[in-house]
Amino acid sequence: NPVKKIPDSHEITLQHGTKTVSALGLDPSGARLITGGYDYDVKFWDFAGMDASLQAFRSLQPCECHQIKSLQYSSTGDVILVVSGNSQAKVLDRDGFPVMECIKGDQYIVDMTNTKGHTAMLNSGCWHPKIKEEFLTCSNDGTVRTWDVNNEKKHKSVFKPRSVQGKRVIPTTCTYSRDGKLIAAGCQDGSIQIWDRNMTVHTKFHCRQAHAPGTDTSCLTFSYDGTILASRGGDDTLKIWDIRQFKKPLNSAERLPSFFPMTDCCFSPDDKILVTGTSVKKGGGSGKLFFFYRETFEKLYEIEVTDASVVRCLWHPKLNQIMVGTGNGLAKVYYDPVKSQRGAKLCVVKTKRKERQAETLTQDYIITPHALPMFREPRQRSTRKQLEKDRLDPMKSHKPEPPVAGPGRGGRVGTHGGTLSSYIVKNIALDKTDDSNPREAILRHAKEAEENPYWVAPAYAKTQPKTVFAEVEPEDDETDKPEWKKRKI
Repeated sequence: NPVKKIPDSHEITLQHGTKTVSALGLDPSGARLITGGYDYDVKFWDFAGMDASLQAFRSLQPCECHQIKSLQYSSTGDVILVVSGNSQAKVLDRDGFPVMECIKGDQYIVDMTNTKGHTAMLNSGCWHPKIKEEFLTCSNDGTVRTWDVNNEKKHKSVFKPRSVQGKRVIPTTCTYSRDGKLIAAGCQDGSIQIWDRNMTVHTKFHCRQAHAPGTDTSCLTFSYDGTILASRGGDDTLKIWDIRQFKKPLNSAERLPSFFPMTDCCFSPDDKILVTGTSVKKGGGSGKLFFFYRETFEKLYEIEVTDASVVRCLWHPKLNQIMVGTGNGLAKVYYDPVKSQRGAKLCVVKTKRKERQAETLTQDYIITPHALPMFREPRQRSTRKQLEKDRLDPMKSHKPEPPVAGPGRGGRVGTHGGTLSSYIVKNIALDKTDDSNPREAILRHAKEAEENPYWVAPAYAKTQPKTVFAEVEPEDDETDKPEWKKRKI
């Protein structure tokens, strides 16, 4: 019974973050797991080094503020390919340090063959299964490119998927066949196009109506024997194809909702079962992992994972454990103590390490009842009593000195200081504008001028002996005046 081969009797949950876990990668030996998400983080988990608290040993953001689309260890496990939402794929080493970054292409060149790299957001990427330096990426600029780790200045070759009319279409996922001779891409017009790795111009196989046009085919994967291709469409279907008769699928399963452009499907290590996850809306049930029998495509089994979408799934052949990435930031590992090897089994058995307390040097109070009064330490009181005692001590409870009025004294600077400039500021530079009536201000001196004429009166003594002043006009209301005659205030 193939159901008995599914290792799901036990599970552990790794807390990646709060947002969708959109990428999972396991190294070939199965010792390390990497998770990437919509929160831009990539976390490293070491099964042998972790204890039961299940903490990641490293977390980094290799692509600044770009969502992580795909993570994969190379065939030797010494480098990691990071595909994110920008146009440049990155290669990191096992510890997360950068090894290379692909070049960005010139977005003003029309022919994509002449640009040295991608010019738009990446969608997916993977390593060559046999050649450890080569990897593949596909992008919204309508190309699938192969790269060499040792040459970041230019791609190796470019494959351009085309629609029926010969127009550019966007590849949403790409993969190598198990022997590395073929390159397959799922495109937005619903087609799956497969090239010979050495022949970039014409496709070797293609199927135009593989999935519904306008949807994102989220995953393509070859079976271990290399004859069957499984595709997970954005039209809520899972199909398997024989690429030699590529006109219609061998089998298909409907009603498998998928909201994410990286929803996975994968084959079991014995090649007889196909696994995929389903997406759910918030509060709309739980995301599940479905297992289909490859020959008949009947649904063998399902696992309710969590109350969020199941995005990524990996069934590692060496460990015989299933890793799942979910829409609420968890990475789950399903295993069976009997059928599975190493992996999650290593860290579950380890007890949580006690946190070592920092050894602080505390002043211990030593009670010496028979010591001489000279050497006896005062007995410790409670803080309240100590404060009350301090309040009575004239030295400890020192009243602060009042502020200095006038010039400074006793080495303390006065409020204005005793300098000439501060005196000028205080007396001369003060604003002494008088807002009173200017007429009254002048007439204030009229009596004095009349009794003791000095400047103006003697000049008018003959011509105008009696001084004539203007009459005080009543403050008339200006409402009846026209607008332009009114005084502007």
